[in-house]
Amino acid sequence: MAIETTATTQVAQARVTVVGSLNMDLVVQAPRLPAPGETLTGYAFAQVAGGKGGNQAVAAARLGAQVAFVGCLGADANGALLRAGLETEQIDCTALETHAAVASGVALIVVDDASQNAIVVVAGANGRLTAQSIARHDAVLAASQVVVCQLETPPQAIHAALASARRHGVTTILNPAPATAPLPEGWLALIDYLIPNEHEAAALTGLPVTSPATAARAAAQLRDGGARNVIVTLGAQGVLTLLEGCESVYHPAPKVHAVDTTAAGDTFIGALAAQLAQGVTAADAMVFAQRAAAFSVTRAGAQPSIPTLAELQG
Repeated sequence: MAIETTATTQVAQARVTVVGSLNMDLVVQAPRLPAPGETLTGYAFAQVAGGKGGNQAVAAARLGAQVAFVGCLGADANGALLRAGLETEQIDCTALETHAAVASGVALIVVDDASQNAIVVVAGANGRLTAQSIARHDAVLAASQVVVCQLETPPQAIHAALASARRHGVTTILNPAPATAPLPEGWLALIDYLIPNEHEAAALTGLPVTSPATAARAAAQLRDGGARNVIVTLGAQGVLTLLEGCESVYHPAPKVHAVDTTAAGDTFIGALAAQLAQGVTAADAMVFAQRAAAFSVTRAGAQPSIPTLAELQG
């Protein structure tokens, strides 16, 4: 395995560090999502930077945080473009490793006329992130106020990142996406903010999650299991929050004309991280994040749809 990086990472003076995935998104627009075995004619194509980690890092950077990224790319054209895109956003890529023997991650996305999507992800270099990778860049995590993780990279690396952040007294956010089963034993105690969508909350708990009321039951189970705060995003229905020391609160979604929902959840998480890193209360940070996510669905694409702080304040 060839890694084009130095063994010692320069400490990034970042308020938010994102540990996670970078993908090149290949996006097709079609009248509807295809059925199994069906060939459907689309009418538009775009290639844009994505990956949950990349999207959340860009959102945090555009919405007021200094950001560092910990992850892996391939030594290919997509990898060069993804790195350049982060650097354009002033994201510190010191801890972004390049692996010569594997391709960068890609995602194949179909978006229909109702703004719903279907996504297939090939992890590629994202699968090379390890606990050893996290150890190489421990100083980056220690220099942060908030560390954000997802589940598009190997679980050993994510657990190592959460444990490192906890050891350094850094606030942790886990977006458990994709989630197909409960988290491993001991994980919830490492998480300050657990942010699943309704499908992920159901997978984590085994409970049906289709409404604010059912989301509240799932959130209570997850908080009882050790997560300090649980926020369940419910798409067009809004957000259910169960914050430390509080009862659950339902926040309806702002009314907007949705064009593409691809990066809405990632925008929410990046916005929340940026606010928490600045010392904003969890309740106020959630309201800001919901506004940012609502703005993002009014534009097409993943990272192209993420608003800037100036746009939200305008």
